[in-house]
Amino acid sequence: MKKSLFIFLIGLCSLTSCLDDILDKKPLDIISDDVVWNDPVMIDAYLAQQYMLTTVFTNEASDYIESWSAGSPVDGKWEIHTSEHGYGPLIINNIADEGKGGWEISGNAGSYKTGKLNINGGFLEWWEYPYYIIRNLNQFIERVPDSPIESEVKTLRVAEARFIRAFNYFSMVKRYGGVPLIIKAASLDDSEEVLYPKRNSEKELYDFIISEMDAIAEDLIGTTDFGRPTKWAALALKSRAALYAGSIAQFGSMQLNDLLGIPQSQASDYYQKAFDASQAIINSGVFQLYDQDSDKSLNFRNIFIKKRNSEVIFAKQHNYVDALAGGGNTWGYDFCQRPKPHGWNLGMGNTPYLEMAEEFEYIDGKSGKLDRKAIQEGLWSMEELWGNKDPRFLATIYTMGSSWRGGIVDFHKGLIGGDGKLYENDGEGYEGINALGDQNINAGNFGTGFGVMKYLDENVDIGSTWSNSGTDFIVFRFGEILLNYAEAAFELGKTGEALNAVNQIRTRAGISTKTSVDRQSIRHERKVELSFEGHRYWDLRRWREAETTLSQSFSGLRYILDFNTRKYKLIVLEDIDGVNTPPRFYKQNYYFPITLKRTGANANLLENPGYN
Repeated sequence: MKKSLFIFLIGLCSLTSCLDDILDKKPLDIISDDVVWNDPVMIDAYLAQQYMLTTVFTNEASDYIESWSAGSPVDGKWEIHTSEHGYGPLIINNIADEGKGGWEISGNAGSYKTGKLNINGGFLEWWEYPYYIIRNLNQFIERVPDSPIESEVKTLRVAEARFIRAFNYFSMVKRYGGVPLIIKAASLDDSEEVLYPKRNSEKELYDFIISEMDAIAEDLIGTTDFGRPTKWAALALKSRAALYAGSIAQFGSMQLNDLLGIPQSQASDYYQKAFDASQAIINSGVFQLYDQDSDKSLNFRNIFIKKRNSEVIFAKQHNYVDALAGGGNTWGYDFCQRPKPHGWNLGMGNTPYLEMAEEFEYIDGKSGKLDRKAIQEGLWSMEELWGNKDPRFLATIYTMGSSWRGGIVDFHKGLIGGDGKLYENDGEGYEGINALGDQNINAGNFGTGFGVMKYLDENVDIGSTWSNSGTDFIVFRFGEILLNYAEAAFELGKTGEALNAVNQIRTRAGISTKTSVDRQSIRHERKVELSFEGHRYWDLRRWREAETTLSQSFSGLRYILDFNTRKYKLIVLEDIDGVNTPPRFYKQNYYFPITLKRTGANANLLENPGYN
């Protein structure tokens, strides 16, 4: 029992990796420690595996996906499945207020959206895998300093390992609050206290992450390989983690014998750390906002398409060799997002809400909110409806009539014929025009009347392969750092610095600058600039706004084509994802459950409040 519990807690499970890693080519007991820790190639291979297993670099999906995309247990062993090949990268956007899934979110994943997250956990778990990875990294950090490889290489590789370990802990603390902080490679002979660890506090976890980045930043300065963390990536993680900690201190509360929460009196200390880390990146001159294209919409799109551009601080690299068939390093994002006639011909991975579209202002700074009554009267062209919007709008969201690979996106649902009759069924039409467009993201039929353009490269035809995208995924970029800086500066009373940072973002976007900022305007800018990059759900949680924002239903648009004018009649569809089970976020959901299986195996793991 002691042995099995240790294996469970630490993650030293019998897992069969799908990675073509050198360590998996034959049983580990055939490869002696002397071989592994004395061979630079083996050491690099060992570390590379931990990069690959840390799938939260790319998405926020679970440890493994128990679905058709991951397969089933084989010989009683779970396959280590990099869920980025499936729909994992999309889920985190669909449970925020950005959009809904083209497939109705149900079951395990849907529990986060409908307030049904319970003591058994859910899709966004990150526990067994990180402890497996962390144990491997702890061993690496302990053994490599004694290896006979070059001193500079040892220092660099150990710093990388500490970065990955800290990133895994950050991914855990933002989910669960305090978790056991294990920084030593345990063995089966360790004490009960070690094998049945208690939870460290949320504050201790954030302090550890921040201190680790301070400790290793200069050791990473020699990094030259793109895709490995640099000094600036370490500062970016510090910036993000400290900002989270400051928010939790300011807006959260102390709970569970102080395992959860951070004293409010310390909020400014964390904001200062976030400010300083962000400022160091800004002042370095190493990174700049990408601003190379005169077309501001195209420019914003290219941030996510042009590899290794001036804005990228740290990215998960991908190529165009099929990961599932050819052993490459692709992912499945494009397949689920692209408009017809490319990709999956559905574009339903994320379908933005009408409210998300309205968040984008007009170029002159006026609110993007539409008059719902007015737009349902008369007929509209897309230029009349969306013209003069923030250029980031059509760089982020595609809508009816958006250009794509030499054509236009068409998902009208209904046709007013020249005879005045409304045609609504597939196969019906008038003089060769079908009642329905050729893409199924219609409001009321999975989608909202919008799709996500961000990260889509129309210059590459990925065909119909599930996992065939070579677009890199940006983990940290300069735009986020400016927004971290703005938020921290504002909370510290440095409104001038906050205003300047926000205006840099808006100037690059091609919209009017502001003369003043407040907390909500900074959060608004963050929502627009970083939309569909996996930030919004976690932001709402750390600001403690999720109870209100995520406990409401949202809207979509139905476009009905008028044959005579080739304009559209618009119908606003309210409560588009709340007909059966309205969205709901409860107070306890600010922390995920530790889960019954984990507390049952280790009585020292106290469950989070509200789960029983």
